[in-house]
Order: sequence, then C-alpha cells, then structure tokens
Amino acid sequence: MNAEHIKTLIAAGLPCTHLELSGDGRHWYATVVSAEFDGKRAIARHQRVYATLGDKMQTGEVHALSIKAYTPAEWAAQAV
Repeated sequence: MNAEHIKTLIAAGLPCTHLELSGDGRHWYATVVSAEFDGKRAIARHQRVYATLGDKMQTGEVHALSIKAYTPAEWAAQAV
C-alpha cells in the first residue's frame, strides 16, 4: 500500500479540507482536517479516519497509522 492509495481512501470516505500523509510504507503518519470532527472527541475522530480504510488495518495492508485530526478552526489556530 502506498501513500497515494491511502490518501485516496481517506479522502473518498471523509470530506477533508487538508490531508497530509507520510511514512515508510509500513508506519504512516496522517494529518487530517475535516469539519466532520466538530464536536467529536479524539477517539471518535480517529475511529472515523480508520473507518475510511475499511479492513486494510486488520489485513495488515496498513500496519500502523498515527493520526492528528483537527477541525478547520483548530487547524487554522495551529498555523498561528
């Protein structure tokens, strides 16, 4: 599984205003910004991102994914 494929899966399943993904082919690091995260706690945000990958985590196609999930307002505040 490559970065572009993972990004495509996340973007197809979650409306993102910003999406970054990096990694070494086994361990991935995602920054996801979505209005869908408004009012959700961190665990619910992460579960929402994991859901976009379907069974890719269980089958080992995506071994590890570290997620930073922000609302658009939180992301804008990070830029300051």
